[in-house]
Amino acid sequence: MKYQLLFILCFVGMASCKTGTTIDPEVAQWQVQAENISIIRDDFGVPHIYGKTDADAVFGLLYAQCEDDFNRVEQNYIWATGRLAEVEGKEALYSDLRAKLFMTEEEAKANYEKSPEWLKKLCNAFADGINYYLHTHPKVKPRLLTRFEPWMPMYFSEGSIGGDIERISTEEIKAFYESSMEIPEVEELEMNEKEAMAEPQGSNGIAISGALTQSGNPLLLINPHTSFYFRGEVHVVSEEGLDAYGAVTWGQFFVYQGFNEKTGWMHTSTYTDVLDEFKESVVKMDDKLLYQYGEELRPVKTSEIILKYKEGDGIKEKSFPAYHTHHGPITHMEEGLWTATAMMWEPVKALEQSYIRTKQDGYEGFRKMMDIRTNSSNNTVYADAEGNIAYFHGNFIPKRDTNFDYTRPVDGSDPKTDWQGLHTVDENILVLNPANGWIQNCNSTPYTAALEHSPKRENYPKYMSLDRENFRGVHAIGLLKGRKAYTLDSLIKLAHDPYLPAFEALIPGLIEASDGITRPTEAFASAINVLREWDYTTSKESVAMTLAHYYGMLYLEQGNRPNGLGGMELINYFGSSSPKGERISIFTAVLDRLTTDFGTWNIPWGEVNRYQRLNGDIYQAFDDDKPSIPIGFASGRWGALAAYGARYDNNTKKIYGTRGNSFVAVVEFGDTVKAKSIMAGGQSGDPNSLHFGDQALPYANVEWKDVAYYKEDVLKRAQETYTPGSRE
Repeated sequence: MKYQLLFILCFVGMASCKTGTTIDPEVAQWQVQAENISIIRDDFGVPHIYGKTDADAVFGLLYAQCEDDFNRVEQNYIWATGRLAEVEGKEALYSDLRAKLFMTEEEAKANYEKSPEWLKKLCNAFADGINYYLHTHPKVKPRLLTRFEPWMPMYFSEGSIGGDIERISTEEIKAFYESSMEIPEVEELEMNEKEAMAEPQGSNGIAISGALTQSGNPLLLINPHTSFYFRGEVHVVSEEGLDAYGAVTWGQFFVYQGFNEKTGWMHTSTYTDVLDEFKESVVKMDDKLLYQYGEELRPVKTSEIILKYKEGDGIKEKSFPAYHTHHGPITHMEEGLWTATAMMWEPVKALEQSYIRTKQDGYEGFRKMMDIRTNSSNNTVYADAEGNIAYFHGNFIPKRDTNFDYTRPVDGSDPKTDWQGLHTVDENILVLNPANGWIQNCNSTPYTAALEHSPKRENYPKYMSLDRENFRGVHAIGLLKGRKAYTLDSLIKLAHDPYLPAFEALIPGLIEASDGITRPTEAFASAINVLREWDYTTSKESVAMTLAHYYGMLYLEQGNRPNGLGGMELINYFGSSSPKGERISIFTAVLDRLTTDFGTWNIPWGEVNRYQRLNGDIYQAFDDDKPSIPIGFASGRWGALAAYGARYDNNTKKIYGTRGNSFVAVVEFGDTVKAKSIMAGGQSGDPNSLHFGDQALPYANVEWKDVAYYKEDVLKRAQETYTPGSRE
């Protein structure tokens, strides 16, 4: 460090003498570090970052991310640090308050200061890489964050785009902090209905042992379902053992879902109970707030949070009192009682685990890394070059007294409801090298992850997992049973299998109901015949797919649903037990809508279901009159593994994808690692870049690209090589 500082001072002195100007020592330090870094862009614009140290690699990684999409790098930190209202206005105040209730800027700085030195270096490199990008790109005008700080990753440490904190309702926070009220029952029902209609979130992970592959090597499917364009594809390498390839959430300094030469990891969203609510009995005595805990009254920690928000052309401030018990911040009311929300909040450990994960070279090290137990929102599907495949269901799982129902808020005044430490990884649900030779998780029950070799429900506390299947899980199991001789290409084909099991449950009930109509209209009879002959597969050419999708969506929106049904249960009910007259009326409305919107009900799916990206905006606008690409994929709610979900507030007639398959990869582990990948759109968020949409057609046509992992392959496909700050 002493010699590096001396070199920087000499560099500053020589440059100052030569130019007659003074160079900022910080800028000089960035320039010196940049010389240790090489960025190679391949033929798809994927950045391959090579650094001498891990910190150099992180510096280059963040610099390259900003080149590709500074807009989204900044957006993620505006949101995570609780400053969204400063750019989006008053409506975002309660997202910001939620962030600040769990960590203030002062607490983030304190967490950074207590981090181990190696992690501090990475956090410093994170900030330096972004700040150097802004220094070398003066025409880039941030919306808010003109300087990034090394404590910022503390807010955004676990990897998921939103993570556990997004499970906490901002509407409930607003109701409490504005009026100390609960959400009215009618509003809560509306919120639940809106949530039920939203495109399912989640991912698919599949690991296949070498016993079932042509090469004898294990395969891994990395198939996250995320909002489009919020992950980039990167390759980051250092001389200190880092060599990770995969998806990075914009602004994070570790590969979140990906692989190195020896190990691969795929995260699926877990529905393990990792977030609990505690009803607090609060009293006021001598102007102090106290809460009951066993036989004692404890003080409620009270503080003030001041938030800024945009209004017109100006910035205003709003002050909130913040309340905390030992369970966590008070977030809402339940049954007239203040309620605290507890979740995993260990930012230093979470960052350590997220980074350490990427450098493991076998199962032993990977398993040891899992002992950190801060990967709270995820399951992990794993494969390695030693031949292992594994599945970890959750990672951070608090121990609880099973006499209490933690699916509902519990009595915080009873010490028995407190979390009692964490379950060990061995106590969690774990599958390792099952005899059937494959593992799958599609956000479904872990108790079908490996057929008869799956974990057994009775061996675990109820809170450790929901025993809930979904149509993607059913689909994956049906495809994996009895197959062998897998290759990378056949795994890609499996991941795009067009069968949609939800419609096999839903559509026969409609056909059955239609058989009772004595004199159907010609259009109704013709449309039913299209469905009668359908094999429940999706394609760009399928008219049946169009009819089925619109029928299923309208039924979810307008059908009378029994209480307590959701997901598969609801589709099965609509397909077998709902009133037949209701089925007929909803399908009739579908035909009317299609005819009104498109002039005919007889329209192929690809004419309706489209891909369109017009600009780099975070919230995409769509336009039926502008170019778009036909897509044959379907929503994950119907059981599509290659999920393609839409947003339905577009003011358009056609459907445009916004989430689902974004970055996807298949990996083979052997003496060398081989992989293929694809992205929705392309690597860059700049509409003027060649890589803004160069993967859109291959994505639609299932034509994946070969991954360049080894340096010799990267150099063969290199389109541009530069150090940060030197790119033309």
